[in-house]
Amino acid sequence: MSRDITFGQFYPANSFVHKMDPRAKLVLVIAYIVAVFLVKSLYSYIAIAVFLIAAVLGSRVPVKSVLKSVRGILVIVILTAILNIFFFSGGERVLFSWWKIKITVEALLFALHMALRLIFLVIGTTLLTLTTTPINLTDGMESLMSPLKLIKVPVHDLAIIMSIALRFIPILIEEVDKIMLAQKARGADFESGGLIKRAKALLPVLIPLFISAFRRADELALALDARCYNATPKRTKYKVLKLGWRDAVGVIILAILIAAIAAVNASFWGLFGFSFGV
Repeated sequence: MSRDITFGQFYPANSFVHKMDPRAKLVLVIAYIVAVFLVKSLYSYIAIAVFLIAAVLGSRVPVKSVLKSVRGILVIVILTAILNIFFFSGGERVLFSWWKIKITVEALLFALHMALRLIFLVIGTTLLTLTTTPINLTDGMESLMSPLKLIKVPVHDLAIIMSIALRFIPILIEEVDKIMLAQKARGADFESGGLIKRAKALLPVLIPLFISAFRRADELALALDARCYNATPKRTKYKVLKLGWRDAVGVIILAILIAAIAAVNASFWGLFGFSFGV
């Protein structure tokens, strides 16, 4: 299971994307998410796909590692598509009709639209964690949220909490794998039976997982105390963040992408003469 989840893991490499400032990458990811939600046509999805391919190539992260993030949410993508096909309201081009069930061309396009949106969102956010260390993510988030210090918001604490949460995702998934293997060695069955039976079979996994999570949290707190860690307002940085030419290139490319998507949406282009429309 842990081999299928790449979100929260870091892939070390000497690449264009790895060398970008974490603040710039965070802003670019937020803008990228906005761009994905603006997409309404096939041409816009092609532009997003080209941008993602260029980002993956520029990061030098193996394509297999990036696609693993999609495999981890494949069930959610399929379920979302099926629900949208059967519960989409509207549409005049009927492909199949039986009783109260009606499948239209518009429903299929809308389901494809939602599936592609989920896939692109997951790939984009996963690429951020694959190319940025948890420490750099913490520094970037703290720097971006620094204006909130004016209203007494504990910015450093929030950044540390989010960074630890990201770092614990692969650790907890690995812990689930170990617990399930131990349970299988004792005769537990997680694969046979229906959905309800499988869900009940996972209950013995949850208790040791919670115990392990609390134990790790306690050990982390003791380690921080042993190193005299505290979130003082005047903490210095070992590595000072600086924006460079790579960050400017990334901003320009994403700005061009968003402008292209807006232009395509305004022209009412779409798949075979109509858009995915939401």
